[in-house]
Amino acid sequence: MTAPVFVVEEVPAGPEFVLEGPEGRHAVAVKRLNPGEDVVLTDGRGRWSQGVVKAAEGKDRLVVTDLHGIVEEPEPAVRITVVQALPKGDRGEVAVETMTETGVDAIVPWQASRCITQWRGERGAKSLAKWRATARESGKQSRRVRFPEVGEALSTKQVAALLATADLAMVLHEDREAASEPLATAALPASGSVVLVVGPEGGVSPEELAVFAEAGARPYRLGHSVLRTSTAGTAATAVLLARTGRWS
Repeated sequence: MTAPVFVVEEVPAGPEFVLEGPEGRHAVAVKRLNPGEDVVLTDGRGRWSQGVVKAAEGKDRLVVTDLHGIVEEPEPAVRITVVQALPKGDRGEVAVETMTETGVDAIVPWQASRCITQWRGERGAKSLAKWRATARESGKQSRRVRFPEVGEALSTKQVAALLATADLAMVLHEDREAASEPLATAALPASGSVVLVVGPEGGVSPEELAVFAEAGARPYRLGHSVLRTSTAGTAATAVLLARTGRWS
């Protein structure tokens, strides 16, 4: 099994480091790590170092030694961004969690016209904070050292602007007539950015599809079944990662 991951502000080069605060408490009181066990310290932005537990002190201090220097994981050749329409309730955190575990590179909340959930004011700020915290914790749990970025919530016009900058812009669509091409056979770039839009439970409206089409996005389908918005992004990410070779 791979070593557990803990987040630090700056990755230590060694030879020894004391992990304190919430991360130290989690390592000592929750994980109950013992001397001799391996750990990974990362900034969540691709930089990391592996070391060995020397001692657990008190309730929130983990002494790590034998750090092997700083390693930097390169950016992926094909970067996958999912524009996720806001689901109801806690389904948004479920979507962020599973997409992070799968390997998505960035997640952008989208206030689609058919979204029941509305992110406004303080509620919007709290919801965004939850999504970002979920991505961080899920990144640690899945042993990633480069966590997905969770951007600010965008309007349809702003999503269209993002799609216009992508090397490949895609919109998931459940209608086989509107989306005749399956995601599994779409021509992918060898490098660059793929931006994929996942609509709300009520689907992407014709007006939104038209705006996205003007930005260069084409509709694609996943399969015969229709997935919930909170699971569609995860399934689509898995398809794309397998085809780009990142799951090979």
